[in-house]
Amino acid sequence: MELVKIGKIVNTHGIKGELRLLSKFPYKDKVFVKGMNIYIDKIDKGVISTYRRHKNFDMITMEGYSNINEVLKYKGKYVYVDKVDIKLDNNYLDEDIIGLNAYVIDDYKGDVINIERYEKTVLLVIKNDNKEYLIPYNLIDSIDINNKKIYIKDIDGLFD
Repeated sequence: MELVKIGKIVNTHGIKGELRLLSKFPYKDKVFVKGMNIYIDKIDKGVISTYRRHKNFDMITMEGYSNINEVLKYKGKYVYVDKVDIKLDNNYLDEDIIGLNAYVIDDYKGDVINIERYEKTVLLVIKNDNKEYLIPYNLIDSIDINNKKIYIKDIDGLFD
């Protein structure tokens, strides 16, 4: 089982066991669904019963929990799902892209070491010879998962 982090429980909401999560996971519509198995702190297993958005938060309840006192122990814990449970069409998870070799045409530029998600943009962090480059995600030309390569569009000055 390969677990993928989808968020962090930051608090409870109300008295009926609802949990408030902060999540920057890009495919929320695939994981925050009724019946999805979740793993809290990679240990406790739960099943999502309800989901809704509230302000900047993702709100869930879990089957078998109906009281705030039952879920208080999860405050501050990370929430994961099993990678095989995420049904993606032709998209890649961040975990699939990290570690790929970055190229511009046939010129090796470094390895993808991280993906940073912000409110308005997503950046690839590419490292080569102790230098890091922040490359906007929309400059990806193509991804070849099988050969562990990611191709970046050829733009003058991007890697200078």
